[in-house]
Amino acid sequence: MWNALVVVWRESLEAMLVIGVMLSWIARQPDPALLRRGLWLGVGVGLGLACALGWATYAASGEFAGQALERFQLAMMLGAAVLLLHMVLWMHAHGPGMKRALEQRLERASASSGAWLGVVAITALAVAREGAETAIFLYGLGMEGDGSAAKPLFAGAGSGFGLALFTAWAMVRGARFLNVRTLFLASEFLLLLIATSLWVAAIDRMIAMDWLPALVDPLWDASAVLSDSRGVGRFLADFVGYRAQPAATVVIAIVAFWAFALWRLTRMARRRHRPEPT
Repeated sequence: MWNALVVVWRESLEAMLVIGVMLSWIARQPDPALLRRGLWLGVGVGLGLACALGWATYAASGEFAGQALERFQLAMMLGAAVLLLHMVLWMHAHGPGMKRALEQRLERASASSGAWLGVVAITALAVAREGAETAIFLYGLGMEGDGSAAKPLFAGAGSGFGLALFTAWAMVRGARFLNVRTLFLASEFLLLLIATSLWVAAIDRMIAMDWLPALVDPLWDASAVLSDSRGVGRFLADFVGYRAQPAATVVIAIVAFWAFALWRLTRMARRRHRPEPT
């Protein structure tokens, strides 16, 4: 549930921020009413495309059985983990300039006398992208366990959307207590934790399918201190991929994942603070 809440909150908030930037730009145009109708049409088209992808993913999984289904689910889990990592890295690199870049795209659409169509297309693509990613993430999260925890997953998704609405409202109202930069940095860290849980679940499946060697299994046993089958340990297992009895391959995979993520984030930070040549 908590994984779904964080993912849907972040994805929905990004889509809402894009819509907010576009509404702000539209308000400064000569014919805002027409462009505003185009924006909401684009939102509807984007949601329709995202729902179509979600339905196609679910329908495709129904066509598989046995080992083919296991491979499909594994691919979706790996895809969700990689997409989450990519999203964090992309937003970390482009987030600060997203508003300016979006307004430049709208200005180009306006200059080419296709402002209404441009607004529809840009909005539809932005909403469809966020919605499609959410569908893949939710499917991957649903496959982490036995794939039967649908109610908590949808409850978390609904709560995440509600929290995104509240966050967007607070940002629009200019809430003094809301530090947007800190908020997004915290969300990036949480998303990396969720990506880790998907990554670990996928590695576990590959070991069970004999696609990867366990090397040493278990590498240690912390069940007496914190079991991953109940209470806090179970929450950590679902949320961050904690294992009380991890195989050595799982530990290596976690270290590799975080080493790559931190290397990329550190590299971006150095590049951003590098003084420009005079």
